[in-house]
Amino acid sequence: MTGRIEARLAELKIELPQAAAPVANYVPFAVSGNQVHTAGQVSRWNGEFLHVGTVGKDVSVEEAYKAARICGLNIIAQVQAAVGDLDRVRRCVKLNVFVRSDEHFAEQPKVANGASDLMVEVFGDAGRHARSAIGVKQLPFGVSVEIDAVFEFA
Repeated sequence: MTGRIEARLAELKIELPQAAAPVANYVPFAVSGNQVHTAGQVSRWNGEFLHVGTVGKDVSVEEAYKAARICGLNIIAQVQAAVGDLDRVRRCVKLNVFVRSDEHFAEQPKVANGASDLMVEVFGDAGRHARSAIGVKQLPFGVSVEIDAVFEFA
C-alpha cells in the first residue's frame, strides 16, 4: 500500500535522492523525542555538486532557487531515513537557509523559497514552517545554498 506522502511525491513526479552519508565527523540527522534535526544539506545530486558559486555574482536567483529545492529534496530523504515512513511527519517546524551571497545580494528569502515551496507542495499545511534566510561568505564545496531543518513526527 502506498502512503499518502509517497503518492503525493509520485503525483508531483518527484524522485527523492538517496540520503547522503556525512562527509566529516557528524551524523546526517539526530532524533530527539519526536523531532528530527537534519545536518546541513547542500545541492548535491547523484554525487555531483550543482549550482556552485556566489549568488548575485556567479549564480542567478533562479539557479539558487533550484539549488534550495535540491537541498530540500535531500532534507526529505534524510527525514525519510530517520523516521521510515514520511506519513509519520506531522510538521516541518523550521528551515535554516544559508545562501552564499555576493556582498550586495539581499534576496536570500527568494532563494529560500525553493525549499519552502517544496515543503508545502509535498506536505501541504504540515509543510508550512518558520524560517531563517541568511547570507554567508562561503559554503562547503563552493555550493550556493545549504539548508538544515527540524521536523516533528509521530
